[in-house]
Amino acid sequence: MIIKDDNYWMGIALREARKAAARSEVPIGALVVRDGAVLGRGYNLREASRDPVAHAEIIAIRKAAKKEESWRLIGATLYVTLEPCIMCMGAMLLARIDRVVFGCHDPKGGAAGSLYDLSDDDRLNHSIKVTPGVREAECASILSDFFAALRMEKKKG
Repeated sequence: MIIKDDNYWMGIALREARKAAARSEVPIGALVVRDGAVLGRGYNLREASRDPVAHAEIIAIRKAAKKEESWRLIGATLYVTLEPCIMCMGAMLLARIDRVVFGCHDPKGGAAGSLYDLSDDDRLNHSIKVTPGVREAECASILSDFFAALRMEKKKG
């Protein structure tokens, strides 16, 4: 029997991140889960779509809302390989997502504790429980490997 815990779901988010990397996108993957089922999944598509908001989390939230036929994703958890940015945390708050689980911190843009913390701001009408560091080394590695390869390509060209 497969135990569907945070490690399990983050493994699926990592698979999504690898899809992004295969398309030369920054390898970030996300999925929205409720009651043991994936409602939506996504990976970064900013380059391919030429869309600054085509973050993995936004894509996963949009798919989940479409599947649920509601913008309210109450009771859902969003899994993402990198700490969400301000925009993505805002989208999660607006969608009423209950919890976010992320892999590695983003000290340059994280909005779930690193640079900002929008998860539990009393001025907002919703809060999100945050679980950081799930499969952190794997999530950090996929990003560092991607950017190291990108730097090598730039040196060659």
